[in-house]
Amino acid sequence: MSDTDSFIDEVSEEVRRDRLFAMMKRYGWIAIALVVLVVGGAAYNEFRKANETAAAQALGDSIIAALESDNPSERKEALAALAPENAGAAAVVGLLKSREQYANGDVDDAKATLQALADSSTTPMAYRQVATFKLLGLQTDDLSPDERRAGYQTLIGKNAQLRLLAEEQLALIDIETGDYEAALGTLEAIVSDEQSTVGLRRRASQLVVSLGGDLSALSAQEGASDEDEAASE
Repeated sequence: MSDTDSFIDEVSEEVRRDRLFAMMKRYGWIAIALVVLVVGGAAYNEFRKANETAAAQALGDSIIAALESDNPSERKEALAALAPENAGAAAVVGLLKSREQYANGDVDDAKATLQALADSSTTPMAYRQVATFKLLGLQTDDLSPDERRAGYQTLIGKNAQLRLLAEEQLALIDIETGDYEAALGTLEAIVSDEQSTVGLRRRASQLVVSLGGDLSALSAQEGASDEDEAASE
């Protein structure tokens, strides 16, 4: 490489360096601002999470304190004094409040609390369904069997435990209306459902027996199903 080429390369490198410094002076604040935004955003996110955790813990402590009294009226008043901002937490407090209202003999107030939860568009769907289920249980004397049946049928969805509990209530309505065959079929399905809890399966089994059903047949079917699954594996 000649001295001329070397000189040209040095000049070109110096020009590039000067342009880079000029761009940094002109636009460097943008990079700094981006760094500040990223770091600040991460810090705010952690601060927000910490505040939410602290608020949830404080609410949990308040609920526990409210339920410590042996007097349903005092528990009801303590729960009514809570005002959670989170919709899910507010629904939990509302469900607990309705329970204490019922225990205190304020059945109409309990119904009103549950109705408000069931109708609220801001309440998460899972809590709305639980409120509806509990409300239907308090409306035995207010609604006809067909109206209660329609209400429970709306709860049969993806939530397995709520579905099975709703089906149990549908079977009880069938028994109430004299449709024992339909009730027996529903109860046998509950007994055979692998997602049924021990308590639910026990209740359903007792009703099957009282309706003249044969639990031994169900046991034999389950045993055959287990053998088929083992053989397929």
